[in-house]
Amino acid sequence: MKNRLTYKNIEAFVFRLWEREVSEGLISEKENELLTQWKIQTEKDLDGVHRKESRERVLSGLEHYFTQTDIISIHSAKRFKTNLYKTAAVIILLLSLGGIFTYTVFIKPDVYMAKSENRIVRLEDGSVVTLLPGAELTVEKSFPASTRVVDLKGDAIFSVAKSKVHPFVVRADGFSTKVLGTVFKISQSGKKKAVDLYEGKVAVSSPGVPVSFLTPNQKWTNFGIAHTTAVISINPVKNAAKKVSVILSLSFNDVPLKEVVTVLESNYNTKVLYPKDAEDKKITADFTGGTVGENIESLAFILGLEVQKKENTYILKK
Repeated sequence: MKNRLTYKNIEAFVFRLWEREVSEGLISEKENELLTQWKIQTEKDLDGVHRKESRERVLSGLEHYFTQTDIISIHSAKRFKTNLYKTAAVIILLLSLGGIFTYTVFIKPDVYMAKSENRIVRLEDGSVVTLLPGAELTVEKSFPASTRVVDLKGDAIFSVAKSKVHPFVVRADGFSTKVLGTVFKISQSGKKKAVDLYEGKVAVSSPGVPVSFLTPNQKWTNFGIAHTTAVISINPVKNAAKKVSVILSLSFNDVPLKEVVTVLESNYNTKVLYPKDAEDKKITADFTGGTVGENIESLAFILGLEVQKKENTYILKK
């Protein structure tokens, strides 16, 4: 027969069209033509009893798409489908709104930003954070927990509420500051990081270098160089507006010689000359409590070089 249907799964085809009909979707002209052909063919081959049995088999095949309480007559299918869509839409909307509400109120961290001027943020534990322009503070909903943790981008001054059992940790870009209760400032400018301590004590940690412990009027910095750390004492000069800075400790872990020399020259007001072919050699050293001369002697020993001094210049040579 020329117009014989070739569908392998007639029930699936019929169900698809029935679903579109009860949902008021448009049925194409081609689909109507196929339905008409199918109806003519089946009516030729089936008598009344067979047609009744066929209808029952088709409906029975549709039952697995619904729960038992959803099985209804074809005459009420359109109303059922409409109500089902409305109910599903309401449930999805409630779940979506509930999820958004739950996430916003109970999960989503609080983010505070200072744009063009300082912004004061008062935390639940009584700590006060002054965000400097451009800074961003992120506080988890769990704050304050056994450990009080916040995340900082940019610069800020912290006045931390004292607690002997609940440390306060500020996670910044590539380093963290841990305190029990104190006043300090965190500065972040590109790769250069610093912590200035005004009251109390803090511990500053950064990957690859020892933890540094600060007391008032001390500063931690990395000089903008990875795997580098220094603790500097900053004391005011009597009858003067300026302050005197003295390096108390200086550590390098696998840092190129040229960067080590840059730090020494800029902080000790001296000049260091060395062989060009040694500039990329990695240095691991802890210069603590030594004078500039002693530190450069230690550097020369690591490199296997001799030291010669001329006025304010140190010459490292083979």
